[in-house]
Amino acid sequence: MTKHCVLTLICLLMCSLTVSAQKRAMLSGKIISAEDKSIIDFATVYLKGTSYGCTTNERGIYHLKAPAGTYTLVVSAIGFETFEEQITLKNEERTRQTIVLKTATHQLDEVVVVSNGVSRVQKSAFNAVALDTRELHNSTKSLSDALTQLPGLKLRESGGVGSDMQLMLDGFSGKHVKIFIDGVPQEGAGTAFDINNIPVNFAERIEVYKGVVPVGFGTDALGGVINIVTNKRRRSWHLDASYSYGSFNTHKSYINFGQTFRNGLMYEINAFQNFSDNDYYIDNYITEFGDDGITENTDRNKIYHVRRFNDQFHNEAIIGKVGLVDKKWADRLMLGFTFSNFYKEIQTGVYQYIVFGEKHRKGHSFVLSLEYSKRNLFTKGLDVMLTANYNHNITNNIDTATYKYNWLGDRKFTGSHGEQSYQDNESKNTNWNGTFTANYRIGTAHTFTLNHVLSTFRRTTRSYVDGSSKISDFSIPKITRKNITGLSYRLMPTEKWNFSAFGKYYNQYNQGPVSQSEDGVGNYIDMHRHTSAFGYGAAGTYFIIKGLQAKLSYEKAYRLPTTDELFGDEDLEAGKTDLRPEKSDNVNFNLSYNRQFGKHGIYVEGTLIYRDTKDYIQRGLSTVSGMSYGIYENHGRVKTKGFNISARYNYSRWFSLGGTYNNINVRDDERYTAENTQQQSATYGQRMPNLPYVFANFDATFTWHDLFAEGNVLTISYDGYYQHEFPLYWERFGDPSTKSRVPEQLSHNLSIGYSIKNGRYNLSLECRNLTDEKLYDNFSLQKAGRAFYGKFRVYFGG
Repeated sequence: MTKHCVLTLICLLMCSLTVSAQKRAMLSGKIISAEDKSIIDFATVYLKGTSYGCTTNERGIYHLKAPAGTYTLVVSAIGFETFEEQITLKNEERTRQTIVLKTATHQLDEVVVVSNGVSRVQKSAFNAVALDTRELHNSTKSLSDALTQLPGLKLRESGGVGSDMQLMLDGFSGKHVKIFIDGVPQEGAGTAFDINNIPVNFAERIEVYKGVVPVGFGTDALGGVINIVTNKRRRSWHLDASYSYGSFNTHKSYINFGQTFRNGLMYEINAFQNFSDNDYYIDNYITEFGDDGITENTDRNKIYHVRRFNDQFHNEAIIGKVGLVDKKWADRLMLGFTFSNFYKEIQTGVYQYIVFGEKHRKGHSFVLSLEYSKRNLFTKGLDVMLTANYNHNITNNIDTATYKYNWLGDRKFTGSHGEQSYQDNESKNTNWNGTFTANYRIGTAHTFTLNHVLSTFRRTTRSYVDGSSKISDFSIPKITRKNITGLSYRLMPTEKWNFSAFGKYYNQYNQGPVSQSEDGVGNYIDMHRHTSAFGYGAAGTYFIIKGLQAKLSYEKAYRLPTTDELFGDEDLEAGKTDLRPEKSDNVNFNLSYNRQFGKHGIYVEGTLIYRDTKDYIQRGLSTVSGMSYGIYENHGRVKTKGFNISARYNYSRWFSLGGTYNNINVRDDERYTAENTQQQSATYGQRMPNLPYVFANFDATFTWHDLFAEGNVLTISYDGYYQHEFPLYWERFGDPSTKSRVPEQLSHNLSIGYSIKNGRYNLSLECRNLTDEKLYDNFSLQKAGRAFYGKFRVYFGG
C-alpha cells in the first residue's frame, strides 16, 4: 500500500512538473517603420526553428504564445529588412516589445506610401511615383482604372469591358510604355492579361517610372515603365474573394487564397473573370437597307441613339504558385502555372460607322514560370533574382458571315463571306522570357546592378477558310529575338543624395512579311533584319530640405519595335516587320514635397518633360479595297515638351483631396519631306494627331471610422476627369469648321463603401459617368454612358 502511495505521489509530481514545463508565455507588441513610425500591418512574427508564430493585424499589433524559453525572434515584411533578436520568455509572463523595421535597400528602392495613397519611390534617383491600391480593393476598378489617378497617365479605351486599350504616359502611348508584374516583362501575355482586364485586387501597389527607366527592369521603353507589385509578404492562411455586378450585364469576380507554412513551404492561387455584354447606347448615323435586299440609304446628318449588339466579352484566368521561402539557399523559389481564356465579339472596325454583326475573336494561353531570388548569395551584398517563363498562346480570328449589318441590327445578304475580310485563322504564338538581375552592394554607399533580358517570339498562322488545316501561303513565319543588357552604378554616400549612371546594349533579330504595296497592306515578301545599339544615361536626386526632393535624369534611349507593331494581330492591325527602332534623348526634372504636420498631410509635385525622338513609331490608318486597317510606320522626328502638376491633401484618416493637371505638347519636328532635299514638310511644327495634350483628374474621399460599431468604416469617394478637345488628324489641314476633333469632355464618378469588422466584410456601390456625358478616347469610338455597379468582398486570414 505504501509503495502504491509513493508511486502515485511520484506520478503526480512528474505530471505537475510536465504541466509546469508546458506553461505558456505571451509576447505582444507593435511593428512600426523606422522611417516614418507608421504601423506595418500583416508582418510575419515567429520564433526561429519552431512552429510558433503569428501576423500583425491592420493596426500593426501582434500576440504570440509559446512555452517559456530562449528563442530567436524573427520579424519580416515586404519592403523591410528582416529583424532577428534573441529573447527570453518567462512562465506565465507577458513580454511587451515594440519592433522597428528598417526599410530594405533593394532593386527598386524604397516606396513611401502615405495615407493619401500616392507617394514617391523615394530614394530612387529616377522620376517615379507609387499608388497604394489597397484602398481601391473594395471598388470594381481594373488596374488600368487605378493608374489614371497618377500624374501624366491617361487610359485610352475603344469601348467597354475587354476593349482595346492604350496607356498614355507623358505624351507617349501604346507600346512606348512597358508593363511589368513584379519586375517581369509582360510582352506576349495575351488579351486576357491586358491590365484593363486584371482586377485591382491583384496588386498591392503600382509603381510608375516615367521617361528614364532604371537598368533593373532591362527594358527598351521610351515612355516609361509600369510595375505591378503583388503581395509577397509571408502570410498564414488567407482568403480574399469578391464578386461584382453592374450595368450592361457586367459580372466580375476574383479570388486569392494561399498559405505559408512554418517550414517555408507556400502555395497561392489567384483567379479572376470578367463578363459583359457591353450593350450600351451610342450615337451614330444609320445605313438603311431597302426591301429589295440591294439598295442602301445613308443620311450622315441624321444621328440615331442605338444599342451595341455584337460586343460581348469574357475572360477567365487562374494563376497557381507553389514553392519555398526563407531558406538558406533561397529567399524565394517559386514554380508557377497560368491558364487564361478569352472571347471577344468585334462590334466595329477602326471607325464607328463600320458595323459588324458576327465577327469575333477568341483564344487561350498556358504559361509555365520559374522565380528565384536570394539576398547575400555566396557573399554579403550580392543579391540575385532570376525569372523565366514560357507562354503558349492560341488566338482565332473568325469573320465568315455572308451578311452586312447596320446599327439597328438589320442585315442583308451579300453573297460573299466576311464582313471585313473572309477569314477563319488560328495563330499560334510561342514566347520565351528570361530575366537575370544581380545587385552587388559594397558597404553602404556603392551598388552595382547587372541585368539581362532575353525575349523570343514566334507566330505561325493557319487558315481554315478552304476547309483544310494547311498553313496558308500568306502565313510567312513571324519571328523576333530580343536581348537587352544593362549595367549601372549607384553612389549613395548619405540619405540626402544619390547618383546613378548606367549603360544599355540592345540587340534584336526580326523575320517576317513586309508589304510591297504603297498602302502597306498585301503583296508580302519575307524579310530579315538585325539591329543593335548602345544607350546610356544618368540620374540623381537631392533632398533640399526635409520633405523637399529634386530629381534630374537623362537617357539616350532606344525602343525596339514590339511584336504587335512588327506583325499586327492578323485582323484589324497590319504589322510592319521592317520598322526601325526609335531613338530618343530623354530629360526629366521633378520637384516634390511630402510632409505630415500632425493630422495634416501635404503632397505636391511637378515634372518637366523633354523628349527628342527619331524614327518615332506612329500608328496610322490605311484603307484597301474598302477595308480599313491600323498600320505602323516610322515618322522622322518628333519633339515632346510638357509638364504635369499633382497635389494632394489629407486630414488624419478622415479626408483626402487631390488631383493632377497635365499639359503635353507632342509635335512633328521633321522639317523636310525627304533627306537631302529642301522641300519643307507640310506637317512640320504641327501637333501630332490623335493625341490628348491637356487633361486632368481630381478626387475627394471622406472616411468615417468605427461607424455603428468598432472596426466598421464608411467611405464616400468622388473622382472626375477632364479632357480638352484635340485633333484626330493634322490640325492645320482642311477646313477647321469641318475637321474631326475629339470633343472636350468632363466625366464624374461616385462611390460609397462600407467595411465591417476591420475589413472582413465589404460592400460598395458605384456610379460611373454620373452625368451621362458622351465620352470618346478616339473620335470615332464612343464609350459607355451612365453605369451602376455593386461589389461584395470578404477577407479572412493574416
